[in-house]
Amino acid sequence: MAVITISRELGCDGDTIAQEVAKKLGYHLIDKEFVGAVMSEYGLIEFDREYDHLPTFWEKFDMQKEERREVLVDMLNRVIRAVAQHGNVVILGRSGYVILNEFADVLNVRIQAPKSFRVQRVAEQDGSSLEKAEEKVLESDKVRSIFIETFYDIQWESVNDFDICINRSKIPVSLIVNSLSTATQALAKQDITPLTSSIEVDATLAKAISEEFDCESVH
Repeated sequence: MAVITISRELGCDGDTIAQEVAKKLGYHLIDKEFVGAVMSEYGLIEFDREYDHLPTFWEKFDMQKEERREVLVDMLNRVIRAVAQHGNVVILGRSGYVILNEFADVLNVRIQAPKSFRVQRVAEQDGSSLEKAEEKVLESDKVRSIFIETFYDIQWESVNDFDICINRSKIPVSLIVNSLSTATQALAKQDITPLTSSIEVDATLAKAISEEFDCESVH
């Protein structure tokens, strides 16, 4: 068993890469829909909005909202660790590379590219102007940077926590998918520790995740 986390900048086809790697390996894809579905079982239905939302000036001084965000992040950590304990998963975003950085059987990957490439890709995908696409890219970078730096005290731009960094502007999606699949398969065969299988997961959360895996299989 192995786990691969894929962190990506907007406009680098990270979602497609994660989906194709999961398909090629026969792994479960853990994306925002999966995590959101599990967290909603605990009444944390606002997680997606909070994760992708820049707090306003006044929200920064709202202690109740701040405490709620800390609850959401604590639950996010628990969910990511629980799916990793299951093994054979591709975790897309959701700070997976930070949460699981202590485990040897996790391959942490960053997909990135120069801003000009990303803006062009977003404009093509959205059918928007380059100006609008650039605004979207810059906003996405800012949101992810603030989230990682606020809750994990790690710089978003740093690549020190990744095993593999790929410049999407120079490498086609098909080659990235094949390379990451091969690397993950090789990692799964190594005799290394500590392993994600050693993570302790409470029975209620394990059941919620198992049920979501079952729903995923049905669809």
